[in-house]
Amino acid sequence: MIKKLSLISLFTLLPASYYFAQTTVFAYLKDADGKPVEQANVDLKGAGNDVKADKIGYFQFADLMPGHYQIMVTKSNFETKIFEFDVTTNEKRKDLGVITLYSALNGADQGLAIVEDSGESDSGGAQQTATVGLLQSSQDVFNRIASFDLGPYWFRPRGIDSRTGENMINGVSMAGADNGDVDFSTWGGLNEITRYPEIATNHAPSEYAFGGATGVFYKNTKASEYRKGSQLTYSLTNRNYTNRLSYRFSSGMNKNGWAFTGMIARRWAQEGIQDGTAYDAYSGYLGIEKKFSDRHTMTFNAIGSKYARSSSSPSTQEVYDFRGVHYNSYWGWQNGDKRNERVKRGFQPMFQLQDFWKINKNSQLWTSVSYQFGKEYSSRLDWYRAPNPSPTYYRNLPSWFKNNPNSQGDLDLLTNWWTNNDQAHTQINWDNLYTANRSENLYRPEFGGKRAAYFLVDDVKDDKVLNVATHYTYNFSDTSRFILNLSYQNYRSEQYREVNDLLGADFALNMDPFANNLTGGNTWGKFNTRESDADVAKRKGDKIGYDYIFRRQEFKVNPAFKFSTGKFDVFVSGLFGYTNNNREGKFQHYLYESSYGKGEDKNFWNVGVKGQVTYRINGRNFLVYNGAYFSQSPFLNDIYFNTRVSGVTTPGIKNVVIDANDLSYVISTPIIKLRLTGYLVNTQNETSVQRYFAQGVKLTTLDENGGQAPVQDGAFITQVLAGANKRNMGVELGAQVKLTPTLTASGLLSLGQYTYTNNPTVYFASDAVGTFRELDGNGNIVSRSYTNMGEATLKNYRQGGTPQEAYTLGLRYSSPKYWWLGATWNYFGHSFLDPSPVTRTARFYTNPTTPGVPYDGVSPEELARVLTPTKLPSAFFLNVNAGKSWMIGKYYVLVSGSVNNLLNNRNYITGGFEQTRNVNYNDYTKDYDSGNMVFAPKYWYNQGRSYFVNLQFRF
Repeated sequence: MIKKLSLISLFTLLPASYYFAQTTVFAYLKDADGKPVEQANVDLKGAGNDVKADKIGYFQFADLMPGHYQIMVTKSNFETKIFEFDVTTNEKRKDLGVITLYSALNGADQGLAIVEDSGESDSGGAQQTATVGLLQSSQDVFNRIASFDLGPYWFRPRGIDSRTGENMINGVSMAGADNGDVDFSTWGGLNEITRYPEIATNHAPSEYAFGGATGVFYKNTKASEYRKGSQLTYSLTNRNYTNRLSYRFSSGMNKNGWAFTGMIARRWAQEGIQDGTAYDAYSGYLGIEKKFSDRHTMTFNAIGSKYARSSSSPSTQEVYDFRGVHYNSYWGWQNGDKRNERVKRGFQPMFQLQDFWKINKNSQLWTSVSYQFGKEYSSRLDWYRAPNPSPTYYRNLPSWFKNNPNSQGDLDLLTNWWTNNDQAHTQINWDNLYTANRSENLYRPEFGGKRAAYFLVDDVKDDKVLNVATHYTYNFSDTSRFILNLSYQNYRSEQYREVNDLLGADFALNMDPFANNLTGGNTWGKFNTRESDADVAKRKGDKIGYDYIFRRQEFKVNPAFKFSTGKFDVFVSGLFGYTNNNREGKFQHYLYESSYGKGEDKNFWNVGVKGQVTYRINGRNFLVYNGAYFSQSPFLNDIYFNTRVSGVTTPGIKNVVIDANDLSYVISTPIIKLRLTGYLVNTQNETSVQRYFAQGVKLTTLDENGGQAPVQDGAFITQVLAGANKRNMGVELGAQVKLTPTLTASGLLSLGQYTYTNNPTVYFASDAVGTFRELDGNGNIVSRSYTNMGEATLKNYRQGGTPQEAYTLGLRYSSPKYWWLGATWNYFGHSFLDPSPVTRTARFYTNPTTPGVPYDGVSPEELARVLTPTKLPSAFFLNVNAGKSWMIGKYYVLVSGSVNNLLNNRNYITGGFEQTRNVNYNDYTKDYDSGNMVFAPKYWYNQGRSYFVNLQFRF
């Protein structure tokens, strides 16, 4: 009877057991020669457990519920492999096939060994729900080549402004609310902590944020996910710094559920590859993770870098012809040492708390809270009613005297200084600045000391940034997933100037040296009219020039849905956003009534949609479409265009609107990886702000009787280009072919056409006038803090900032003995400088003495001649890299090195700008046709051959 009951029970339970059966997932690891790879670590991400491959390279995970999974395979001397798959209902066993690990490392990040997330599978092309080889966590072949081989030469894929992207650490955005830039100095030097981000390239949708047009880069710094043990790294280079030393320790997850990872690093140089550029930075990271259960973990991360680094100057071709591409006008000798006036210093640590909760088998919730604070200082020389001390000031160059033979000065003597590098004249002469400040003529008895003719100031950013974000996912089934990202940012930044060094004087005046005593009444010239006359004398550490507070609150809601049906994988992502922006002035500028106090809030709403459709032709061939249409709030510096001295907003400021589409054909096999893409990106309503000293602008305002009155010529100008539309279109091809198990060929082609598609409006604000009195459309006199310069005829002009044509060919040999040697040939062409907007307006060629009538000699052909876009020379480069790794017992040693620009090509211009000093046709063409152009474009050059050698020791 008991046996019968037992049998009945057994057969009764079998169906239930089968119904609730879970899946065993398994695979085999092999190297490039087909030999088993044993003892590799295979981590099931998010599950908190890992296994090791056995002697035949076999591993398995048992009892997996239906859902989406990701594994990471790591082993010394082999590339890291990240692989995604789905477990479906009623699958008892899932064979992932053979996963091939290659022995060679696949790239270099600043000379440090870095491995890729290739996502490739050797599964024989079996159809799977997940798109094997097209993982968001992977850099595809084009972007990988572009990053490693073209990035050092300022190549920007598709020519898109990086401010349209999203760079995230632990769930929060790292972009600055004032300018949209990411300050990588915050975590500089912590390469081993912040590498391997999960990437959604270009405008493709991401699981972690809506993003923009240049991708989403997402990095989680979970203490338990770093390789257990210690790693010591030393690097030697001749780039921005010369030495790097770092140490990282990771405990792994212990039996009590704790994991700790810490890292310290230092980078330093007495002088980098550029003359007069010192570098010193200390960086640190601490990660603590607590595992409460298999469903719940929490992490604490602290990250920061204290740095001081010197800058290098752009120069005209005249200067480079005299002194070479390493010339830097920002430094000079002082007491036997090189002193640079432009030094950026800062320390803005970030503290983050992140909670990971697996609510049930179908849903999980990640929540992040982050707070960042600290100050950044950027120094520069300032002067009050004294000659410009820069050695490259136009009156200190031979071209000025050649074009102005009646000017005081000896042309032969000046040319001799530059030809023979008399550094008392070709660099900043600090001794002369101290001597000038000791002049008895500068003594001011009412302030009890000597006024500084020259002094050093710091532009300071004192930031406080709070971020809160959540990431929720729910799997409706094994083929569909809902995603919801919510984020809030509270940004507060006080930005001001303070006295850094008085250079032997006793005080500096908080007054405008270019002030015209006909404006401003009895407060003329004061940067802050709310302070008494006695308080205009500023000493070290005092605020001077400007002081204001930026505030911005931003909310984002990003729902998304992924699903698969038949041969299609679909990913749809949406955006609903809101920003609240405000400026509060702390100084009352003598010309700008709006400079003081809290101004009116400026609010913007954002909406958008992104979509990705992947069609699986088979397991190795894919068609992928990415489309996006969204708006993006303008940044604070675009909203308040003359923000240091005025609370006035840019006229007609709008959200930037981006419409982006691309279509790709992708091959992903163990032998061939290829992506061929055609893309079209339209951008509308862009705003850009520039500030510079201009001469010959010929601005006017109305006097009290309605007559035209000239504005002081020669003043600092704020130029706003508002409502610019752009089109970026082109073709991308990236390919990688394994010619043999050890020899790999790679290639890249990028052909683009990046142009302006309309004629945007140019506005000017002048520090010499403050308020312009003009006639409105009804003939009434109105007062504004800016003047409308008219439309800039930029339509069909090429955009600047990056080559619009690039090619790469590379070969790499990866020995089974764990050494590699690689070389790449890179070519760049069709690179331009951005056109100066104001010289393309009617104001440029209209004679102010005869309104509406051009200067004599002006014609469309003549304007086309003198305003020809500045095209930069094409160039090619050869890069090489090599490395070798060893296992010495249980210790791992890696030596790697790379040389960029092996042939030492110094003719490549990485960037620059057209000078906008003469803003009228007569003065401009006289300079342009002189043969010795004084206000020629300024450039930054590639610095020639550079190297990076890296030694890494793991134990």
